[in-house]
Amino acid sequence: MTAIVGTDVNAAAERLRAGGLVAFGTETVYGLGANALDPAAVARVFEAKERPSFDPLIVHVASWETVSTVVADVPPTAATLTDRFWPGPLTLVLPKREVVPDLVTAGLPSVAVRMPGHAAARSLIEAAGVPVAAPSANRFGRLSPTTAEAVVEQLGDRIDYVLDVGPCAVGVESTVLRVDGDEVLLLRPGGTAVEEIEAVVGPVRMLEESEHPVARAQPAPGMLPRHYAPRTPIVMAADDAEPPAGRCGLLTFLPPADASGWAAVEVLSPSGDLREAATRFFASIRSLDGLGLDTIVARPFPEEGLGRALNDRLKRAAT
Repeated sequence: MTAIVGTDVNAAAERLRAGGLVAFGTETVYGLGANALDPAAVARVFEAKERPSFDPLIVHVASWETVSTVVADVPPTAATLTDRFWPGPLTLVLPKREVVPDLVTAGLPSVAVRMPGHAAARSLIEAAGVPVAAPSANRFGRLSPTTAEAVVEQLGDRIDYVLDVGPCAVGVESTVLRVDGDEVLLLRPGGTAVEEIEAVVGPVRMLEESEHPVARAQPAPGMLPRHYAPRTPIVMAADDAEPPAGRCGLLTFLPPADASGWAAVEVLSPSGDLREAATRFFASIRSLDGLGLDTIVARPFPEEGLGRALNDRLKRAAT
């Protein structure tokens, strides 16, 4: 049975309360939500996505009252970050309360929490009356959806309802930080730029390669080496790289000097705006992925602002 696609927040909330799965739009990407305090409902998320249980979920909240039900302690630095960036595309990994099922956190003593910036997402959480565990609404490892149609394409026969809020405004997943006392550790770059965070709390430490677990409990979602991948093989190449053999598509931040030799070209921002590029990123890869190409060649972004998050997604897609 194909999921219902609609705009009825109360209908979607009723399904969440009943243990169902609801995909819903946020400012970042569409999430696949379940009652975060219902282990059976959370298990359905992993089943629908075919997601390994060592990859934790983000718990979405709509108020500070809800935060206090799932988080045991909020350090002052974390409170400073939430004052500045919530609601918005920032996730914080904080000590969890026992009420949060181990399946949500991959058995870790911490929980990833976010207050989404999209008003409809917060309205859904408020109407449901429960915190909502929600990874991106895609098959595990595949492209994150930024429209309701993209959700249905991947998960339409596995979930109950899709709350359609239109295209996502940010287009890339949230930034994930772990806060230990005064130390702020970047676990995943995303929709809130590191430069903005450092302007508020000072230097942010980057995760060392030796600290990155593989095939065991991940400290945050979206950290596995291969992720966000299309069906078509994707490779990263310099701006002046020639098209490889076969039918190849080009994904590029700025218009190429020479588009000849490419079977298709997706320009993410003719004006060089990283925010515009982020909103078009997953949809453009999805467009190239549907053309039956042999390869997608992706040119890297400037390593600043949202470019850092986009490069992270490209590297994982190309692994």
